[in-house]
Amino acid sequence: MTLAPLLAAPAMVQVHAFSAMAALGLGIVQLVAPRGTLPHRHLGRVWVVLMVAVALSSFWITSAARGHHYSYIHLISLAVLIMLPLAVLRVRRGNVAAHGRLMISIFFGGLIIAGGATMLPGRIMGAVVFGW
Repeated sequence: MTLAPLLAAPAMVQVHAFSAMAALGLGIVQLVAPRGTLPHRHLGRVWVVLMVAVALSSFWITSAARGHHYSYIHLISLAVLIMLPLAVLRVRRGNVAAHGRLMISIFFGGLIIAGGATMLPGRIMGAVVFGW
């Protein structure tokens, strides 16, 4: 494992990747820690900001191999940007169950599934983690 491919990437790719890594770590903490506590709420706000950074930065990342067009992963970014405010609104209105479902969906769709796609051969994170 080496960060060299990521550190050689454009700045927006670095912002995207490091925000995603921070959101992944913090998201795991949020999933295993007690919910509804003051730390959960404060860390949740940080997580939302990180996920907005991840989703927004993705729109500046395209591949020359695709003619610099958007990919299906960008649809996940769009979904994240729609679902985040809905999740916040749900918890503010007292619908904790819907909030939880949305946040877990964002975590798995926006970080696990989309992040898994970045591990494929020829992708920067694949080179970082697996050296391919």
